Amino acid sequence: MGQATTDRRERRSLWLGTSWKMTKTLAEARAWVDGVAPVPVPDGVTAFVLPPLTALHVVRAVLPENSPVLVGVQNAHWAPDGAVTGEVSMHQVRDAGAAIVEIGHSERREGLGETDETVAAKVAAALEQDLVPLVCVGEPEPVRDAGEAEAYVADQVRAALSRVAPADVARVLVAYEPVWAIGENGRAATPDDVVDVLDRIGAVVAGLTDETGLRGLLYGGSVTTGNAAELLALDALDGLFVGRTAWTPEGFAALLAIAGRVVADRAGGVRDATSGTR
Repeated sequence: MGQATTDRRERRSLWLGTSWKMTKTLAEARAWVDGVAPVPVPDGVTAFVLPPLTALHVVRAVLPENSPVLVGVQNAHWAPDGAVTGEVSMHQVRDAGAAIVEIGHSERREGLGETDETVAAKVAAALEQDLVPLVCVGEPEPVRDAGEAEAYVADQVRAALSRVAPADVARVLVAYEPVWAIGENGRAATPDDVVDVLDRIGAVVAGLTDETGLRGLLYGGSVTTGNAAELLALDALDGLFVGRTAWTPEGFAALLAIAGRVVADRAGGVRDATSGTR
């Protein structure tokens, strides 16, 4: 193991988060939080949840004051304020208690007209408000079938970071979510399916900054308790962005435990590499 890999593993934590999309009533949100709040978040794991905007205040209020679970939103507008009916600004969601904002999910790109340009504007606006942008990228199945997944995702990453100063790239999360792997009918990806794209994302980021790289590179798409550990074993990956499996307290708790074990295993590997033992 090279020194650069060892140093990176020593620095980084694992991220584990979920977006509820357009699900959960206020009562269901409270029930989820009540079930998750007593579950310990392992050392070296950063947990987060992105409820629908209607439930943001409830989730923040029900979580214990000292909870390590971060709360965010699934979207916000790039404009600071003004006549944009039906939208909310980055300032408003931060004021409401959000720490993270999801940007550029494929469902918004395909169904709601979110473009690379609006993604870039939102990333810049989020950073201006000290929010963590969670930028979603990923190729549709025809692009993958044509052998163009790496180039397609690389272009998305470059566009998303086009308005970010090199030093601020380290404040950005990127979630690689191949479109063919997400949703109820998605096909679960294997590590071999995603490793080349993850490596290309890393190369793109390395070309944009001399700093430490992204805040984290996550994977999302048909993640379950059965494949989470295998995915997290990838050196390029810093965490998981999970859908349905994490929508129950039991599922989220199980994924936290898996992430905790992976962190412990990585720490052991770093110690072995540093000491020259196996």
